Amino acid sequence: QVQLVESGGGLVQAGDSLRLSCAASGRTYSNYVMGWFRQAPGKEREFVATISWVGGSTHYADSVKGRFTISRDNAKNMVYLQMNSLKPEDTAVYYCAAGAGWPMGGARDVGYWGQGTQVTVSS
Repeated sequence: QVQLVESGGGLVQAGDSLRLSCAASGRTYSNYVMGWFRQAPGKEREFVATISWVGGSTHYADSVKGRFTISRDNAKNMVYLQMNSLKPEDTAVYYCAAGAGWPMGGARDVGYWGQGTQVTVSS
């Protein structure tokens, strides 16, 4: 059983930056994949980025590649999403996620979800 708690969302202007944080607790496993998904109103939940807990391999959606960076702190059981050059189309609820299989590029591959944090980017 894994609990995930996100923080760091907010309201920013286009071109600004935000860093999201996710704290994992409970029975975590070293082979887990950690990542971020997002969901805009009326839309399906979509993949953003993932990172392997042990090796640090990363995988990004094409829409965020070059702008977003996922990272982790193994000692603190934390995962982060640094979001730069934010665009209005990045507006969504961002969810921290954990699962057992790499690359965890779809919502159906996720085993555990956080409650989400709202990111709003104004133009």
